[in-house]
Amino acid sequence: MIRKITGRLAALEVQEASIEVGAFEYEVLIPECVRRQLQPKLDQTVTLVTIEYLDGNPQKGKLVPRLVGFLHPAEKQFFELICQVDGVGVKKALQAMVRPVKEVATAIEEQDIRTLSTLPGVGPAVAERIVAKLRRKMARFALMVDDGAPSELVTANSVTHEAYEALLALGHSAIDAREKIDHVSDTKAKFKSVEELLQEIYRQQRPGK
Repeated sequence: MIRKITGRLAALEVQEASIEVGAFEYEVLIPECVRRQLQPKLDQTVTLVTIEYLDGNPQKGKLVPRLVGFLHPAEKQFFELICQVDGVGVKKALQAMVRPVKEVATAIEEQDIRTLSTLPGVGPAVAERIVAKLRRKMARFALMVDDGAPSELVTANSVTHEAYEALLALGHSAIDAREKIDHVSDTKAKFKSVEELLQEIYRQQRPGK
């Protein structure tokens, strides 16, 4: 399984990037939110974290291996969650991801069916299924820094340190991540999981809080 690819961005189409690696050129499918980030990197060396899947009809024996690429691991994780929703799948998720992950995750977190329904291929019924399945898993993605690249992670086992790692992976600086966690810790609340802690950070940073 190909988990990452690094090479020259040779070409960029509506839903496809061509990555040149030595004598080979790979076709990598990309959602619109990733294409916009790649646009200024044409002819430069880029690294994409990838998902590999088989496209086609297994009953007819016509299966083609495909790669889907993302600039950041958090985008890949978000995409995989969206694909798990009934009625979505890889192709529809690729079509739907036209807005930044942070924006879509915020709409899911806030149960904003109207906004989600405007995504290509996502009507009200699918939007409701997305919210029902993923709402409690969106805090970390709603905290993403739009233009932030993942930072180096630290290793620890506590909920606090795992939340710190998650914030770094979402593009926050080490100082910003520590400040957000310290601010939540001042409330003396007990958090049983990383998701609970990140949800509280997200809640506190919303307008009016």
